[in-house]
Amino acid sequence: MGQYENLLLTLSGQTAIITINRPTKLNALNRATLGELADLLGALKTNREVSGIILTGAGEKAFVAGADIAEFVGHSEEEGRAMAAWGQEHVMNVIHNFPKPVIGAINGFALGGGLEIALSCHIRVAVETAKMGLPEVSLGVIPGYGGTQRLPALVGRGKAMEMILTGDMIGAKEALTWGLVNYVVPATDLLHTCESLLNKIYTRSGTAVAAAIEAINASQTGVKGFDVEIDAFGKAFGTADFKEGVSAFLDKRTPNFTGNL
Repeated sequence: MGQYENLLLTLSGQTAIITINRPTKLNALNRATLGELADLLGALKTNREVSGIILTGAGEKAFVAGADIAEFVGHSEEEGRAMAAWGQEHVMNVIHNFPKPVIGAINGFALGGGLEIALSCHIRVAVETAKMGLPEVSLGVIPGYGGTQRLPALVGRGKAMEMILTGDMIGAKEALTWGLVNYVVPATDLLHTCESLLNKIYTRSGTAVAAAIEAINASQTGVKGFDVEIDAFGKAFGTADFKEGVSAFLDKRTPNFTGNL
């Protein structure tokens, strides 16, 4: 894994903590940051010492406060399409389909592309002061990194319509009520809560966790999710983790899974 200008990487046991590090820009996403994130995610996907990821932002104000709007100026329609397609394919979809659990630690504003990163994560934990929104319509554009697809899947069509069409922000407690985030915690507990969730997942079968992520995501890809689930369920019977898990259950002992996340 190389050195990055806009990202910080910290390893805590089996967990990689990625911090988007542009605090003077409220961690806004520019091309360079997205490129670095794509590169780092690729490296962590095949790193056998890393079993999960926490994704957060530098400072106390923002997770990611949107895209770097200055980079939008002068783009043609085709360039706009290419920007959205690249971001979805190389960053957002990679996070969404990552075979290891990814938790978004929302430490402040998560707006626009920042909320779309959080939506791509498998689990979201927010601080009490966090604000979330997709304000793109106020700029004459719409969310382009998957927000129009992933937000309705979490909060329902009506609430997603309200957030996207008004462009308004919501607070952490409202986000929790809507199902946009899993937990709301004091800032001092943010990383601890995320690490505790990952540590619990690490005690489970890594091969089963990866298969479950794939099956859950299938419902959003246009394929038949039930068929994906059936296939993944069947394949599990051929894994060492399944044999160990069943044996441990019958022997009334803690399983020793060897499948890597």
